Amino acid sequence: MPESHPMIGGDGTYSYTKNSYLQREGIKYAKGLIDETIAHKLDIKDLLSNSRSFKIADLGCSVGPNTFICMESVIQAVKHKFQSHGLTEQIPDFQVFFSDHTFNDFNTLFRSLPPERPYFAAGVPGSFHGRLFPESSVHFVHSSHALHWISQVPKEILDKSSPAWNKGRIYYTGAPDEVGKAYAIQFAKDVEIFLDARAKELVVGGMMVLILPGIRNGISHSCAVVNVMLDLLGSCLMDMCKEGLVSEAQVDSFNLPMYVPSPKEMIELVERNGSFKIERMELFDPVPGNEAQILRSGHAWKMHFRAGLEGVFSKHFASETIDELFDRFPNKAAEKLKATSTETTLLFIALKRK
Repeated sequence: MPESHPMIGGDGTYSYTKNSYLQREGIKYAKGLIDETIAHKLDIKDLLSNSRSFKIADLGCSVGPNTFICMESVIQAVKHKFQSHGLTEQIPDFQVFFSDHTFNDFNTLFRSLPPERPYFAAGVPGSFHGRLFPESSVHFVHSSHALHWISQVPKEILDKSSPAWNKGRIYYTGAPDEVGKAYAIQFAKDVEIFLDARAKELVVGGMMVLILPGIRNGISHSCAVVNVMLDLLGSCLMDMCKEGLVSEAQVDSFNLPMYVPSPKEMIELVERNGSFKIERMELFDPVPGNEAQILRSGHAWKMHFRAGLEGVFSKHFASETIDELFDRFPNKAAEKLKATSTETTLLFIALKRK
C-alpha cells in the first residue's frame, strides 16, 4: 500500500489552500504550454468518435484552488480547438475526476467548487501508483506537483547495515551516492507503475500532462532550490537533536519521500514503458523576473513546506517538535538563500497514448 501524505486541508493559517502560491505560479506558466499542446497535438475527431463526453482526470488534486484553475484551463483549450475547427455545435460535455489519496480533504475540495463550473465533477479517492479508472475511459490526464512523491521511502536507507543508510539526514541531497541511487530506483519503480496504469486508462490518442519539480541533465541535485530547502529542514532537526529536543534515533529513522528527476531520467522511463509518445518536454522557471523575490524569503518557504509536509512529519514527530522545527527554519533558509545561487525549475511533460 503506497504511503499517503495529504496536504493540510481546511482554510487555516497553514492550509494548502492558503499556501500553494508557488504551485499556482507554475500552473499559470504551464497554461500556455498546455494550450499549445492541445491545439497542435490533440486529435478531437478521433477521440470522441464513440463518446459525447470528454473525461479529464486531475491526479494529486489536493484541496484547491489550483486544481480548479488547471481544469478550467484544459477545458477552455479543448473548447477553443473545437471552435477553431468549426465544430462549435459538437463541443462535448466535460466530466472532471478529482483524484487524490483517501485521506485528502475532499470536503474542503467540494465545498470550494466554482458554482459556475463548465463541467460535471466527481471525486476518485486512491493512489495514482495503481489503477483508478476503467480501461480506455479517460481522454486527458493532468498531474501537477505530485509525481515527485514516491510511494515509500527506500527500505535500505533505514537499514543500519546498508551502505545506503542515511544517518543524520532526512533527504538524499548531500548524502552518499548510495542514498541518491536508492531514491532514484524507487522513483523509477513508481513511475513505471504510474505509466502502466495510465496506459490502460487513457483512450488511444488521449493525452497526459505532467508538471513536477525537475533538474537539468547532468547537474547536482544540490543545485535545485527545493532540494536545498528540504536539506535545511534536516539540518534544523539535527540542531534540535544536539540540543536534546529530539532524539538522534528519531531523526535517523525519518526520511522525506520525494525525488526530483531530470528530463533524461523521465525520457528513459517513458521510452521503457513504450505506450506513450513524448510530444513535449521542457524545463521552465515557475517564478521568473521580479516575482522571483518570493523565493528568497525564508518565511515563504516555511509556509509552503508546512502546508505540504506537516502530514509527513506528524506521523513521526510530536506537534511541539514540528512547531519548533518550522519556527527555526526561516532564519536558516534566509541565510542560505543569500549565500547561494540555486535553480528553481519545473519539468513539463506532454505525452500521447499510442
